Amino acid sequence: MVKALARHDDLLADAVGRHGGVRPVGQGEGNTAIAAFSRASDALAAAVELQVALRVEPWPSGAAVTVRIGLHTGEAQLRDDGNYFGQAVNRCARLRALAHGGQVVVSRPVHDLVADRLPAGVELRDLGSHRLRDLGRPEHVFQVVHPGLRDDFPPLLSLDAVANNLPLQLTTFVGRDRELQELRRLMDGERIVTLTGSGGCGKTRLALQAAVERLDRHPDGVWFVELAPMGDATSVARVVAAALRIAEEPDRPLTFTLADRLHDRDLLVVFDNCEHVLTEVASLADTLLRSCPRLRLVATSRQPLNVAGEAPWRVPSLDLPLAGDDEPEPVHALEKYDAVRLFVDRATRARSNFRLTRRNVAAVVHLCRRVDGIPLAIELAAARTRTLTPHQILRGLDDRFRLLTGGAGTLLPRQQTLRASVDWSHDLLDERERTLFRRLSTFAGGFTLDAAKAVCTGEGLDESDILDVLSNLVDRSLVLLDDTGCEPRFVILETIREYGRERLEAVGEDVQFRDRHLDHFATLAGEAAPSLLTGEQ
Repeated sequence: MVKALARHDDLLADAVGRHGGVRPVGQGEGNTAIAAFSRASDALAAAVELQVALRVEPWPSGAAVTVRIGLHTGEAQLRDDGNYFGQAVNRCARLRALAHGGQVVVSRPVHDLVADRLPAGVELRDLGSHRLRDLGRPEHVFQVVHPGLRDDFPPLLSLDAVANNLPLQLTTFVGRDRELQELRRLMDGERIVTLTGSGGCGKTRLALQAAVERLDRHPDGVWFVELAPMGDATSVARVVAAALRIAEEPDRPLTFTLADRLHDRDLLVVFDNCEHVLTEVASLADTLLRSCPRLRLVATSRQPLNVAGEAPWRVPSLDLPLAGDDEPEPVHALEKYDAVRLFVDRATRARSNFRLTRRNVAAVVHLCRRVDGIPLAIELAAARTRTLTPHQILRGLDDRFRLLTGGAGTLLPRQQTLRASVDWSHDLLDERERTLFRRLSTFAGGFTLDAAKAVCTGEGLDESDILDVLSNLVDRSLVLLDDTGCEPRFVILETIREYGRERLEAVGEDVQFRDRHLDHFATLAGEAAPSLLTGEQ
């Protein structure tokens, strides 16, 4: 195998180089290779040459090395280290994933460029329109036919080939490569994985992308169950049954029917937005997992389900350029950060001539930092580029809850404004949790448990309550735990903290608890002062 792979790499390098292509060093995951060409016709010729060479090669022990190749044309950016990135690269990867070993497929843009200048003996066979696994718009796909290549392939491995109800996404999925890799690892080992995080952090979109990548593993399909619109009169089991197209049986609990119908089926089900029906979802999930050994579940929720065997995983904010850089990275290099890429992608949709330039890049970077890399906030900010410059949007973030509105009318109300998203989390809290949440907004830059007890105790909260209530806020993704230091610290994202500060002012507690905050840290500073210049520092 080592010799075979080495020979494969030689044949690939020869075919790419002979037709003027380049291969970025180190780019491509696992057994993936990426090559870029100035002309689509050169890429097509290289692909055919490589497939023919692989087919006629006398492989050791009579084995066969087959590869699938996808060709796509579009804009891509080149990083300093020679790697390409951009939606064209991602789209090409999704196109390649449709193919079988030995097959070459091309997109409509490639077809239109090469149709009048095909290499000798090459034809393009129309395979029709297919949904790729980016859940975006369908792609018209063509197969490359050549006398030296096999041409009797099974149907393409598109979304249309596997049972599913995954919703079409009208915007591109941006970045999250590390997060997807971690989710793949978790989903390989666990039967139920719950994505948790604050409102707007991208739980749903990430869960959908992770699910669609596992279509090949579940012959009975991948199914999406949207729970956010549920009213009190509708049971979770009924919503699940409707999504999975399972009919209710007279005089029999629907949970039993679901367990029976799914008992022998190999499928993945995504429960989306569980936090407001947490108990019912947890009960149903536990029953189904115990009754259906081949069933796997993914859930999204602002807090874990607390089901036996659950692997909770907190969705992080999008990665950002480091703060405090006096000399920011070059413009083209900054688009490697997911937060900046998302802003640019959505801003371009809002205003087609938007570009990241030396004049606006600092504002865009600071804007992404100010909203803590939260995808919903970045998307809402980018939508404002229809009428405002990035500098104006950045200044407007002093009143971010007024500025960051205007999500698509087809979205759920809580996804249309930043305030509505945080309102949804706040409304699910009990009175003690709301009290501690708003008082914690007095802390900037994080706090310890002892500091929270010193500042927030009293008037409805005993000191003995603080740990349990704070733990609940961590579970509900309104407070983050930072355990990287010698003592655990707690952090509230600035966007969430600003909301809490508004709540503190609304109930008239702001002056009182800011004074208590001042008293606590003045005392701490006084106690520390004598030791600051000694060995006890």
